[in-house]
Amino acid sequence: MRKIKKGDDVIVIAGRDKGKRGKVQSVAEDRVVVDGVNVIKKHQRPVPSKNIEGGIIEKPASLHLSNVAIVNPATNAADKVGFRLLEDGVKVRIYKSTKEVVA
Repeated sequence: MRKIKKGDDVIVIAGRDKGKRGKVQSVAEDRVVVDGVNVIKKHQRPVPSKNIEGGIIEKPASLHLSNVAIVNPATNAADKVGFRLLEDGVKVRIYKSTKEVVA
């Protein structure tokens, strides 16, 4: 089970975009793509056969998992994630500071 999943609200805790918040668009291995964070400009060549226009496009780049932290809605601050087994044997993610289940 991953500590950060697609759709989680996260905050960037290190790097150029430190302090920015957004939702996780995708998670791959040890990298995440966050909506509106770490946006890069890419020079795109036109490809007429694939109907792709040329120019400078902006797209979100990935961040390392260690540079983001999940946002706890109770405290509205960055928090660590832990795991707990419920009585029915289901493993769930919890916020370390408040011990509440991550929604």
